[in-house]
Amino acid sequence: MEIFFGVLGGLGLFLYGMTIMGDGLQKSAGDKMKRIIEVLTNNRIMAVIVGSLVTMIIQSSSATTVMVVGFVNAGIMNLTQATGIIMGANVGTTVTAQIASLELSYIAPAVVGLAVVVWLFTNNKKTKNMAEIFIGFGILFIGMDFMKEAVKPLREYSGFRDMLLSFGSGNFTDSLMAIFTGFFITAVVQSSSATTGILIALASEGLLPIEASLPVIFGTNIGTCVTAMLSSIGANRTAKRAAFIHFTFNVVGTLLFMLLFKNITVAFVQKVSPTDAARQLANAHTLFNIMNTVLLLPFAAILVRLANKVIPVSLAEQKQQIGISHLDDRMLETPSIAIVQVIKEILNMGDLVLENYKTSMEAFFAQSEKLADTTFETEKMINRMERQIAEYLVKLSSTPLSGKQHELIDGLFSTINDIERVGDHAENLAELAVFSSDNRLMFSEKAFKDLQHMHDRVIKSYEQAILALRIGDVNLARRVVEREGEIDHMEKSLRANHIARLNKQQCAPSAGIIFLDIISNLERIGDHAAKIAFSVIDSVDKK
Repeated sequence: MEIFFGVLGGLGLFLYGMTIMGDGLQKSAGDKMKRIIEVLTNNRIMAVIVGSLVTMIIQSSSATTVMVVGFVNAGIMNLTQATGIIMGANVGTTVTAQIASLELSYIAPAVVGLAVVVWLFTNNKKTKNMAEIFIGFGILFIGMDFMKEAVKPLREYSGFRDMLLSFGSGNFTDSLMAIFTGFFITAVVQSSSATTGILIALASEGLLPIEASLPVIFGTNIGTCVTAMLSSIGANRTAKRAAFIHFTFNVVGTLLFMLLFKNITVAFVQKVSPTDAARQLANAHTLFNIMNTVLLLPFAAILVRLANKVIPVSLAEQKQQIGISHLDDRMLETPSIAIVQVIKEILNMGDLVLENYKTSMEAFFAQSEKLADTTFETEKMINRMERQIAEYLVKLSSTPLSGKQHELIDGLFSTINDIERVGDHAENLAELAVFSSDNRLMFSEKAFKDLQHMHDRVIKSYEQAILALRIGDVNLARRVVEREGEIDHMEKSLRANHIARLNKQQCAPSAGIIFLDIISNLERIGDHAAKIAFSVIDSVDKK
């Protein structure tokens, strides 16, 4: 029992240290994560490099693969690109094993102590992030040391030693049992790095030679697929295909190495590190994943075709639906990418509101209840989008973010509120159109021209506000703000002129009330367009 708790405690520290180090790296990377993904092209080699770099930053191939499933689900990348990233993630995760195999536990407490002092006494965000990286680094090695000490007594248990040694016998049953052991542990703890950490601890104490550890390593690679496969439940079929490709890639790689390259790998790592079993294991892990990628990367297109055949396209998948399409909780693993996606969704919402506003005014000018009904139905969708985006922003705000990213998210909360309020005013305009149609209200030609003129100015402001948000154009945003004063003046002028017409009995009183309500709603839309523009100016000024 003492051994179990020792290993459990060490493993907990190892995972905690890895998480802190990954968070620190991610915060330090910041917008670089976004740029790393942006360099992704259809070039498969570039996709592998991106997958490796991202995994090195977030310290988890499972997290990278889950994130890729989210990217595919949100339509950011296609399956061919995802395949390259998944292969690269397998290579990137071997960095953790390489770090863990180093003998640095003797300096780990000093590293943690110094890094904590720096973290406590600095207010500089970048310095704090660097301190977090070293805190996690130190805790990781302290955890490794705990595990090594915990497994030392196992050297006295001949039954346990014999079981581990049997994994390297070359017998089919023993090899299958070794692969299953690696698969099972990784599937349970949801981290191939955790399993590798345990194996390195056993290897360091002379309990696990390379011949026995290699098939277990193969099993961990297959076990890490479980996380992505679970993540794909509830996602679209393309995301399920990405998870299937990940699984197929690792299974085929394992079969190739067990049948053809196992002995070559063992001989090579023993030659490189003849007396260090932990380094042999780490090097074998790296060599396996690099060679597996090199061998199977040329066949990425075949893997994609196989996935498409096993998980075919459904009729429902072919239909494009209006609504949320870019948001996925899996992308919260990389906040900088999630921010880009949430902005895309806000822009989609803004475009939908623009079309709905146009429809509402068309409903009034054409006296069409059918167009008004379309406005009401679309407004329901807009309200759902606003709620979903707001909920996603709340989740995003609790992820590791830089100060600028926090400020940006605060601004996005205001922006979605302003866009949603424009949608509400469009609904008000549609209701006024229905009332006008039902009561057969008559407006003078002058009233219609005035409304059309004000509508043209307001729609230009809102279109430019959304465009400024899309491209980050401060000058365009400033023009929107300037026009807001013009719209306010126009509303007051039209109100005064219309009241004069009412006094001269040139318009019916009931029609006059509708006219005043319409220009009031148009003026409020102009106000919200200006607020959106202000948020663009504010976000750019803070960069």
